[in-house]
Amino acid sequence: MLERPNDDRLTELEIKASFSEDLLERLNEVIVRQQRQIDRLLAEVARLREQIESREEEIPRTLREQLPPHY
Repeated sequence: MLERPNDDRLTELEIKASFSEDLLERLNEVIVRQQRQIDRLLAEVARLREQIESREEEIPRTLREQLPPHY
């Protein structure tokens, strides 16, 4: 009869360990998904920076540069 409480405690610990493992797996999946999103966002930011830099060369810097050629 003394083993009964130990069996119950062991069962509780096994259940808690199982829930902890499941939670850890789900958290890992979230982290992996978020890292993929971060990687995509970084690539998008880099692409947008390149677009801005290429367009900066086209943008007139002074009012005189903005005048049409016939003036």
